[in-house]
Amino acid sequence: MGQYRNIVILTGAGVSAESGIDTFRAGTDGQPSLWEQHDVEDVATPEGFARDPELVQRFYDMRRAAIQTKLPNPAHDALARLDAAWGGDLLIVTQNVDDLHERAGARRVLHMHGEHLKAWCTACDVRSPWRGSLADYPPCPACQARSLRPDVVWFGEMPYEMNRIYAALRRADLFVSIGTSGAVYPAAGFVRDARELGAHTLELNLERSQGSHLFHESRLGPASQTVPSWVDEVLAGA
Repeated sequence: MGQYRNIVILTGAGVSAESGIDTFRAGTDGQPSLWEQHDVEDVATPEGFARDPELVQRFYDMRRAAIQTKLPNPAHDALARLDAAWGGDLLIVTQNVDDLHERAGARRVLHMHGEHLKAWCTACDVRSPWRGSLADYPPCPACQARSLRPDVVWFGEMPYEMNRIYAALRRADLFVSIGTSGAVYPAAGFVRDARELGAHTLELNLERSQGSHLFHESRLGPASQTVPSWVDEVLAGA
């Protein structure tokens, strides 16, 4: 690992699954993608929110409450340990909207799909920390408008800070994807971008992702096992 200095890590639902946070998977039997018996189009699109904001707010209220009962697992802890010890550039780009990376102690984290524990005011464009309900249309802490929605990137919306992500990929010597399906773009394309830019690419996943063929190396197994082992290897060779 001594030849690497700048690392970009992409994390997906598989990192938080062992903390009891549900993964988000498309149906394999020809049925629409479902999450807790809801069609994606109803709870994870701007159009769904426009049709039935009460349903969407209740849905995310439940998710927001649920993640506050979960704890980081050894994969989160290991990445936080790497973050604290790594002297080069490091960016943890997460598709997850929970706060388990931060609660484990990681600081160099970018939430490309937003965060459950923030609310976005569509009136003044301010994002505020939020742990309670949005279903009763509370006022925005910044402007008092009752225009808050979950600060979560829905299908059809642009992920956050893409310029910063691509800048980190251009500098990276090593790109690591952890717990991702390789099915959701633009994140699924990061491995191709990193590889074309000359980075070594490594996949840590429970099973091979849709983009496994693009990685120089794949290590399969639960994130709570593969991630601490890999971090130990990185820090031993630093």
